[in-house]
Parts: sequence; structure tokens; C-alpha cells
Amino acid sequence: MQTGSMAKRVAVIGAGSSGLTSIKCCLDEGLEPVCFESSDDIGGLWRFKEKPEADRCSIYRSVIVNTSKEMMCYSDFPVPDHYPNFMHNSMIVQYFKLYAEHFNLLKHIYFQTTVRSVRQRPDFSDSGQWDVVTVDRDGQEETHVFDSVLVCAGHYTQPIKPLSDFTDIDTFPGTIIHSWEYKDPDPYLGKRVVVVGIGNSGGDIAVELSRACEKTFLSTRKGAWVIGRMVGRGLPLDMTMVRRVQDLIYGLLPRALLNWFGERSLNQRHDHKLYGLQPAHRVFSQHPMVNDDLPNRILSGTVSVKPNVQEFRGSSVVFEDGTVENDIDLVVFATGYTFSFPFLSSHVIPVSKNKVSLYKYVYPPGLERPTLAVIGLIQPLGAIMPISEIQARWATRVFKGLCKLPTMTGMMKDIKAKEEAMARRYVAAQRHTIQVDYIPYMDELAKQVGVCPPILKLLLTDPRLALNVIFGPCTPYQFRLHGPGQWEGARQAILTQWDRVNEPLRTRCTPEPQSQRSSHSLMFSVSAAVLLSALYYSRASLHALIADPSSLLDRIRAFIPLPLTTQ
Repeated sequence: MQTGSMAKRVAVIGAGSSGLTSIKCCLDEGLEPVCFESSDDIGGLWRFKEKPEADRCSIYRSVIVNTSKEMMCYSDFPVPDHYPNFMHNSMIVQYFKLYAEHFNLLKHIYFQTTVRSVRQRPDFSDSGQWDVVTVDRDGQEETHVFDSVLVCAGHYTQPIKPLSDFTDIDTFPGTIIHSWEYKDPDPYLGKRVVVVGIGNSGGDIAVELSRACEKTFLSTRKGAWVIGRMVGRGLPLDMTMVRRVQDLIYGLLPRALLNWFGERSLNQRHDHKLYGLQPAHRVFSQHPMVNDDLPNRILSGTVSVKPNVQEFRGSSVVFEDGTVENDIDLVVFATGYTFSFPFLSSHVIPVSKNKVSLYKYVYPPGLERPTLAVIGLIQPLGAIMPISEIQARWATRVFKGLCKLPTMTGMMKDIKAKEEAMARRYVAAQRHTIQVDYIPYMDELAKQVGVCPPILKLLLTDPRLALNVIFGPCTPYQFRLHGPGQWEGARQAILTQWDRVNEPLRTRCTPEPQSQRSSHSLMFSVSAAVLLSALYYSRASLHALIADPSSLLDRIRAFIPLPLTTQ
């Protein structure tokens, strides 16, 4: 491929949720995107395949997203009204296809094409260009020249399987897999299973296996705080909790008070200590597990929570508290992932122990020219798709020269400040190296692009919308209200967001309960009769009526039947 136009050419690596929005952002800024996808279709992480494929994301058949559709959608393309609030992986892929078709993105994607290497050109300090080497489905290698690169390769491709932590694991005669390999419970019907790890995948797999297996043990080193997808009245948790007003209040209150309140709220649903789940850390010091069913499975005895595995003795598993479970058939390591960039030189983005230094989690600070950005390498307390989108909106404007980055010293100062803040707040864990809070991070990048919601202006010009922005859920549409990439449908999308939440739930016309209707009818009849009686009687007879109220009831009974009283 040769440069055939004046538009800057941008290589997009990966056609998952981050890659798709990156293609669109390039088009929005008049850039020329060329996307390389190693598989045969879009979808990335959310595309289920019967067998896991090396160096690619892999999910189990039943995966349902933990963030609701209004919070996870792209900011200028709402999820269809009739889609459920929490979507199965197949529906997420369908949404991606609708998005790709609507914005005509597919023609920019080269499928079954793997990126072999991304290297700075000899004149990089002047041109900022990259040599990108790819291999197609036929094994043909080709070198391309690009002005910029967007890395959207994901970070769930390299599973951590800590077999070396157990010197005697080779004595175990059963099956050992990572959650990356797990697909469904059918092969394990009637088995006895140990799931190691209490993240979202570990909880989901333990719950699913418990419905088919004889017994399921969930082993954890630290425990976890468990939240559900729903809150009061069955509303989506994130639509209720991820709000600007709450974020403001949380920022003003002492963290100890927030932890106390959060833990008290979660323990009212189920006592974490009683259920063996309670960790040593506070609720806001680690990413919580999202699982609606685990407490019920524990209560029914189909899942038992155990401490960390200490050793294997043949088919027996010994835990750190000295307890032993015998005749174990399957061990599932839900122990997370590591990430790397094998197609990049190590000096471009050094990775050590799942730690990477990127300015605002996007830009390598050491490049002479800011022409490479990483999109979606982040673990938010919230949805990742809108974050990937705002990252790509910022990155493409930097590529175009419309936004400027600070000096390397300024970038390193920002990186260090974020690392220290995360270390103060969170317990040490691999996932917390790329952890961010949703609203503060979205606003931080939105300010770089110039699309942060103008709340003060809205209060004066559109108070209804302003109140929805402040007190309602912080949906992605807020970042399309003004500035570059403004979408004229953003205001209406915000004002109708709860309609789209309600729509898929309207599957049955629910009549008012008969007893409630009768009660309302009776109250109306009595009230009407009293009013008519009051008009009927003259002032002269009113005093007599007050003196003998039973006469009023006798007259009312002449018009309507009243329920008989029983002794």
C-alpha cells in the first residue's frame, strides 16, 4: 500500500470495541484509517468462538456484560431501544455491526491480517512516521508506511496460569484449565471442581459450574466485595450510581465514611463475613466483583468459598486453612491476564509486571513525535467503550495537530501523580495498574478535546438538560453536547435515556391489581356521595347532620353498597 492522498494515514491495530471507534474518529477528523484485524470478523473480546485461539481474547458462551447499554454505548450511537439493558455477548457484537454499518467502517478493515512489527522510520524525529509490517491470510508479508498508529489490541489475550506456584501440581490427575479456555459447563457434568480466583470471571464460572457439577469450590486469597447489576426497584446499578452529583459528594466526604456506608449497604444484601467473602481491604480499595447469583449459590450450598490453595496431593486439594477436598476432577485458574506489545520495540512502550507508563493512559512519553497512541488499555470503574472513544477522539486530534501534548517532563509528572494516587487508594494488584474512575477520567480527556459538558451555560440556557446532566446518569451522550464532534441528537438522547431503559422491560401489559382497583373505586364512590350529600343538605340541616353522623351513612347506603363490618 502506498500513500495515495494528502490525508494522514493512520494504522489501527485491532477491530474490537476500541478499534471500531478509532476508525470512526479518524474519519471524523479527515484522516485515512487502515485497520488490521487478525481474525475474520469484528468484535474482539465479545466475539464468542468454540475454541480459544492463541494471542486472541476468549470468552465463555454465557458472558453477559456488567455495564448497562446506556452507559456502555458509543456517544453518538445509542443501543437500540428493544435491546436488553445488560446484553449477552452476541448482542454486543450485533451492536458493533450496526455501528460499523451505520458509519461505513468495514471497508477500512483488512481481516485475517496480523501486524508483525511496528517500527519508527529512520527519519522519525522529523516525519513521525512508522513502518508497519503485516502478514495476510496467505502468509504474504507486506510493509506499509503510516503517519500515525493507534494500538487497539486489547489486554485479555495472555492468560496467567500460575502452575509454578505449586511444585506438586504434576501429581494432580484431573483437568487444569485457565478461564480463557473455559467455554461452557457441559464437559464437567457431575464433577467436583475448584475455581481459583474471585474476579468477575471466577465468580461467573463458579456459578455456572455449580448448576452442573456435583460440588464447586471457589478459592480466594483476599476475598471480594460482591455487587449486583441491579439496585432499588430493579434499576441498573451504573445508571443509579454513576452520576455527577454523587461523584461531587463522594469527593467531599471522608473516604472512611464512604467505605463504611458502602460496606453497610452491601452487607444488607448479604453478610460478606458470614458468606466467607469479606476481604481485609475496604470496599473502595479494590475493583468489586459483579455477580447477581453467587450469594444464592453459596446459600444453596452448591458453591463453597475456600481460602487460597496451598498444595495438591494427587486428586486432593489442600487449602491454607488446613482443610482438604478430595476427588477433585477440575481446576479452573481464573487468575487474570498480563499484557504486552510484541510488535513494538520494548523501548517504545516498556511493560514490567503489568505496569506501563503512558500519559493519561494513552501516550508513551518518550517519543520525539506524538504519533502513536494506545486505546483501551484501561480498567475503569464503569464502561470501557465510551472511554476508548474519548481516547480516540483526543488521539486523532493530536495526530492532526489540533491538540498539543506537554513536554516529556510534564507527562512524566502526570504519570507519577496518577501512580501515587492509585497506590494510596487501591490494594496492590495487577488490575489496579491501569485503574481509573469513570467520570473524573472522562472529564479529564474531554477537557483535552474541548467537549466537557458546559454545565453552567446549560443551567442558564437549558435548565432541564442541565439538571439531567448533573443529577442523572453520566451517559456518553453528555460528551457530544458541544465542541468538536458535536452530535445534534445528544440532547434528545439524554432526555430519553430512561425510555430506552424501560422499553425492553415492557413485555407484558400489567393491569392494576383487582383489590387496588376496588379500593380506589370505593374511595371515589364514598367521596362522591359525601360531596353530593353536602350539597344536598342546607346549612340549617348541617348542624343536625354533625350532631347525628349516622344519618349520613344511612343516606349513603341508599345510593351505594358499603362493605359489612364483622365482629
